[in-house]
Amino acid sequence: MVLCYSRLMYLEFTVSQTMEHFLACHIHAFESFGHRVPAKIMIDNLKSAVLRRLTGAAPVFNPRYLDFAHHHGFQIVPCNVGQGHEKGRVESGVGYVKKNLLAGLDIPEFHALAPAARHWLDTIANVRIHGETRQRPVELFETERAHLHPMPENLYDLGTVHTVRASNRFRVVLDANRYSVPTAYASQRLTLKCYPDRVCIYNRDDALIARHARSYERFRDFEDPDHPKALLAERRSARHQKLLQRFFVLSANAERYYAQLEQRRFNPRHHVHKIVALSEIYGAAATARALDDACAFEAFSSDYIANLLEARARTLPEPSALHLTRRADLLELELPEPDLALYGLGDDEPSTT
Repeated sequence: MVLCYSRLMYLEFTVSQTMEHFLACHIHAFESFGHRVPAKIMIDNLKSAVLRRLTGAAPVFNPRYLDFAHHHGFQIVPCNVGQGHEKGRVESGVGYVKKNLLAGLDIPEFHALAPAARHWLDTIANVRIHGETRQRPVELFETERAHLHPMPENLYDLGTVHTVRASNRFRVVLDANRYSVPTAYASQRLTLKCYPDRVCIYNRDDALIARHARSYERFRDFEDPDHPKALLAERRSARHQKLLQRFFVLSANAERYYAQLEQRRFNPRHHVHKIVALSEIYGAAATARALDDACAFEAFSSDYIANLLEARARTLPEPSALHLTRRADLLELELPEPDLALYGLGDDEPSTT
């Protein structure tokens, strides 16, 4: 909850947040004021702002929050311990939001809350007659705008930095979620930078190596499809090298055959893989003979090797005894009488032949 009166802004955080969320709430408030910053901000004594507060001693501010305040040019005004009345306007404003916006509000998901709140502010909260000031908040803010100074042109880096070690499965862990990095950085120390909406991961040279949308669920795994590509390519290369070794030992002509495959075929790996598989079916000796014959005939294809092996392995039937036909057997043929009715000739009609 953020309220702005003249040059003082009151902040009330009802939910414990990490530093990047705490600072992002300030930025959102400044943006809602038209990218303007108040001269003072009154806060509770939460650890994100005040590290230690002793009676009679000056408060010890969080160095990160103090740096943020210097960057934006506002003064930090912490409330006294146990003095809730010092920010009574904020407390009453929180109650107003709970009773008027949130009471009975049915929101299907968290992301729908922001547009619902924006509509409520524009149509109800900011245009009503305020009970204490007796003015509309939207009109009163116009008189306060002159007391606000503009935001600096250089944006403040809200990211919270952590040093992490990637697992052997090239993952880093944040809030019980796992985020992938390139496989080359597995088991290495890396720098993780958390923002409210994203997670950025850097190597030792401060080069960005991975970026993910931040998730607020738990026990989820997020992998960039490009990260495991190097590992998969390395594994494919290792498998191909093993296949090549098995291929080259088949025949003395195997290396020459492979060189011709690379020159003439779009995918030589496919042909090598198929020829090695054929050697497991037909045997190394038969495959070597087929390779030698294929080299001699310059037939560089796994299909030609397969045809050779299949043809040579095909079982032919045993030949039967040879029966010779004698010439006399051809003269003893008996032919039936021709049926002249097929030609339209009767028995009483003389033939013209």
